[in-house]
Amino acid sequence: MSATSRPIRAVLTPIHRTIQPLTARASLALRVALLTTAAVAVTLAAVSALVFVTVKAEFESSLDESMLRRANAAVSEGYTASKEELDVAGIKIFVVRGGQIFSRRGEDTTLPLNNNEIEVSIGEAKSSRRTTMIDGELYRVIAVQAGEGSALVLAQPMESIDRALERLKIILLLASAAGVVLAGGAGWVVATNGLRPVRRLTAAAERVARTSELRPIKVTGHDELARLTTSFNQMLLALDASQERQRQLVADAGHELRTPLTSLRTNIELLGQAAENPDRQLSLSERTEIMDDVRVQLQELTTLVGDLVELARDEPMARDPEQLDLADTLTSALDRVRPRAPGLTFDVEAESWTVIGEPPLLERAVTNLLDNAAKWSPAGGTVTVRLVGGVLTVRDDGPGITASDLPHVFDRFYRSNEARTLPGSGLGLSIVRRAAERHGGNVTAESPAGSGSVFTMTIPPPDGRSSASHTRASARSQS
Repeated sequence: MSATSRPIRAVLTPIHRTIQPLTARASLALRVALLTTAAVAVTLAAVSALVFVTVKAEFESSLDESMLRRANAAVSEGYTASKEELDVAGIKIFVVRGGQIFSRRGEDTTLPLNNNEIEVSIGEAKSSRRTTMIDGELYRVIAVQAGEGSALVLAQPMESIDRALERLKIILLLASAAGVVLAGGAGWVVATNGLRPVRRLTAAAERVARTSELRPIKVTGHDELARLTTSFNQMLLALDASQERQRQLVADAGHELRTPLTSLRTNIELLGQAAENPDRQLSLSERTEIMDDVRVQLQELTTLVGDLVELARDEPMARDPEQLDLADTLTSALDRVRPRAPGLTFDVEAESWTVIGEPPLLERAVTNLLDNAAKWSPAGGTVTVRLVGGVLTVRDDGPGITASDLPHVFDRFYRSNEARTLPGSGLGLSIVRRAAERHGGNVTAESPAGSGSVFTMTIPPPDGRSSASHTRASARSQS
């Protein structure tokens, strides 16, 4: 740190420490107004200083030129023709000879000799000019050559110039003060009006925090604040949609959980009554039937809870996804589905397809597609599975999906009239869609007339392009 910067820092640091707590407690509009006022004050101070210095230099230059004309005229006329004029102007006359200065009129007033006048007297300079004090008064001193080895020195008081500069200083100070006041008021008005949308956003955010009402606010204008308001409204709409989905999920989950829980409670109450009342003993077949029903309901309840947990997750893909082969995932899913679908034929042709993702989620999605096809296929039917270029197609031989149900098959808890008599929670295909979207893909459903249903799930490769090297592996099996 330089020696010059240390005193400046020593002055600014206390000021900064004093202002910082004040601005930290002030409102944004007040801070903007203060900054505007400070900027205008610095600008006016710089302009005023420049005007003052320029006017002062002009005054001195004009005075110097006037005194030089008089001095040259006095020298050329032998000090006599301009004497009366010099007396009227209050100019003191001195002569420099031999390195000494003498009063031309024999006055007691002495002028402090300067090297400038000596240089003029010996011919090293044609003229000189400076400002000095004489008898406690400020004078402007001009020296010109007055022959060999001598110089004529004129000293004129600067009282009139000082008075003019003082008046100018007062005018500049008053004008600057008025400008600062006006700038402060204008800055406050501009900041207050300009930050009105921000205050509206603040009030809206406080209202949301206080009442949980996600009501958008009115957008006015097309500037950055209008864009901020639009973004805030979009955020409110997204939050409202998210809350609506959560409420719908809770409502649907409560409705779906009620059935297995009611069945479980009924069966457990029957077993409890049989254990407490010897007259109401159950036969072995009845007990077996009740226990089988309990196991089925527990399995359904477990599946439903797992599906709900999966759908309730809103976080993005795992931070450490794995590289996997979708064909291996399909093989694992087939190994799980085949034991649950005896009598069905799975016609499978799969290409190796490398993706980066979550193996459990992808396997669950593929398993749900296969389970859905197996559930709707008739006994002895065939489930056709193809994996080509990252596109997994699952076709069944079932009755197909009606046109009214087709747009809703991937909705949560949606079950067609025909599906209400079959086991399931109505969440399997929703998980399939979620898994595809989390991996940058999609899933669609079709139901060609007379040829069952076709579900197509597409998972893109890591680089978004089709893979060039895939090994073909075909398998045909019958359970």
